[in-house]
Amino acid sequence: MELITVEDLCVRYGANTVLRHVNITIEPGEIVTIVGPNGSGKTSLLRAIIGATKPAEGRIRQRAGLRIGYVPQKLHIDPTLPISVERFMRLASGVSPQACEDALETAGAPDLLRRQMSQLSGGQFQRVLLARALISKPEILLLDEATQGLDQPGSAAFYRQIEAVRRDTGCAILMISHELHVVMSASDRVICLNGHVCCEGSPAVVASAPEYRALFGTGTGGALALYRHDHDHDHDHGADAQEAAE
Repeated sequence: MELITVEDLCVRYGANTVLRHVNITIEPGEIVTIVGPNGSGKTSLLRAIIGATKPAEGRIRQRAGLRIGYVPQKLHIDPTLPISVERFMRLASGVSPQACEDALETAGAPDLLRRQMSQLSGGQFQRVLLARALISKPEILLLDEATQGLDQPGSAAFYRQIEAVRRDTGCAILMISHELHVVMSASDRVICLNGHVCCEGSPAVVASAPEYRALFGTGTGGALALYRHDHDHDHDHGADAQEAAE
């Protein structure tokens, strides 16, 4: 059974319709990326899925008891606030130190438990947010532009870690990103959104679709091929690996 089914979804803010008749499904274990220009409704779709935005029409069905982990686009923590990574991860009740260590290991950040949140680099901060989302052992992870502010190597390393999380835990991944050349190569399926679903399918199918090219041009195919080459090269050598308010 599908983990999530979105049926004929419409989302409106006042008189502004940001999503029109969107239909998508998310299967167990797959990595699905949503791409689209600014203002295309990507974040609104994720907010509707997690229940933060109420649909104007349509419905969203989730498998009974579905566990969802969510990694936000950004999270501001006062740099003067003395809070360790462990304390931050244990803000939710019932979280054990071992659960924190296990989640950080899965997120590729096993040595950060005792560090202060204010001392983390951008990439380390995102790994901690990922680890916090993994504590509940989700069946699906939702990521909203989780690499915003990271440089290209940092983004590539983060998405390689996402692939490792899927491999190690079996959870599905639904993510939003504007980094087409990185994300599309890490995805099983891509959904191109611009107020409605323009096209969807494998990265190769979407990259060649007229609707996609009309939005993003034809240059991403070369970037996709280049990234795949670099990605394979890194693995061969054992390398480690709110969108603007609408």
